[in-house]
Amino acid sequence: QVQLVESGGGSVQAGGSVRLSCAVSGYSVSGNCMAWFRQAPGKQREGVARLAYTNYITYADSVKGRFILARDSAKNTLYLQMNSLKPEDTAMYYCASKREACSGFQESEYPYWGQGTRVNVSS
Repeated sequence: QVQLVESGGGSVQAGGSVRLSCAVSGYSVSGNCMAWFRQAPGKQREGVARLAYTNYITYADSVKGRFILARDSAKNTLYLQMNSLKPEDTAMYYCASKREACSGFQESEYPYWGQGTRVNVSS
């Protein structure tokens, strides 16, 4: 059974940093596509960053240069380091995955999801 469990969310002031973690069980973070999505209040869920099994990383334009996606294969955990946070980064953040190759940020392509962790950025 595949399980994704996020942690690390919380409240932070604008300009601050937060690191999210996604602990994975029943599944390898190394051989599959791993991604972070977010959903702000009143908005649709959107892709933030994804990491292919080839190690190629794609970031949404809104977070490029501020967020860093990484994985620790030994711990089977995915991380999202979020720096220079802005109030518009306030959202519920979800870890998601699909087997093998990444093919975009279409939610329907990701069968595995965590429960989410909330990040609130105040101005």
